[in-house]
Amino acid sequence: MANSTKRTEHKYVPGHQQHHIKLHTMRTAENSSAYLLSTLKTMVKSQPRLKLLDCGAGPGSISVSLARYLPEGEVIATDLSEDIVKRAAAYAQEQGATNVKCEVASIYDLPYPDKSFDIVHVQQVLTHLDEPLKAVQSLIRVCRVGGVVAIREVDMRMFNYHPETPGLIAAHRLMMASMEAGGGSIDMGARLVSIAMQAGVQREHIQASMGTFCYSTAEERFACGSQFRDRLKEGSMRKTVLEAELATVQELDGMMRAWDDWIAAEDGILGMMNGEILVTKH
Repeated sequence: MANSTKRTEHKYVPGHQQHHIKLHTMRTAENSSAYLLSTLKTMVKSQPRLKLLDCGAGPGSISVSLARYLPEGEVIATDLSEDIVKRAAAYAQEQGATNVKCEVASIYDLPYPDKSFDIVHVQQVLTHLDEPLKAVQSLIRVCRVGGVVAIREVDMRMFNYHPETPGLIAAHRLMMASMEAGGGSIDMGARLVSIAMQAGVQREHIQASMGTFCYSTAEERFACGSQFRDRLKEGSMRKTVLEAELATVQELDGMMRAWDDWIAAEDGILGMMNGEILVTKH
């Protein structure tokens, strides 16, 4: 298990190439964490100096937009990659988010005392881990009693796209196969309630919902499609796919052309289903 943890914790299979980060930078509290905002606003009213931890924050766009809801509070944005943390810090500075602090940290071993945060937020992280239960236990540990742990994760089985071409069907299947080959999960979104309960949370303390990502405009199709295309072209995901013999170079070339066709299609659209939970710590 130790070797497996090292693989998933220190090797983010999709990679941190610029095209990947560009899509993540489009994510905000409003389009990616809407399920949390009502609770966040209510908590800020009674506790303006609220402290929020955003784990696996990536380029920091969600962290910065969350920080705007707690101007007197503080957001700690963490990621395992030192390079990504530097990018997030630069982005926060550019946006004038003086209440955002960016730090390198592992979700498995968060360097904070028990009950340190009022809200603990994580998005699209557990799906990449081979020990998601350990990660959830870590998130709960650093949340104060009465605080909230907010988690949103994709269910990779629930992708819908048009035009539904053979190349995109193959690319979707390959994404799921490479995720599992890298130690991750394709059904994490649907398992969040179950994992929280395994971590010791009673069912009545979990609020569950489902939310979507949708890419349909020309800008959205380019950001989304070019990310998926370029994962197949270069980087750690392509390496994983070829080493595991999940596809040939020729098959990858065909899938990349399919993504280009989808980007160019005026009627192109892609939707993804995400599981969401709010855990109130008792």
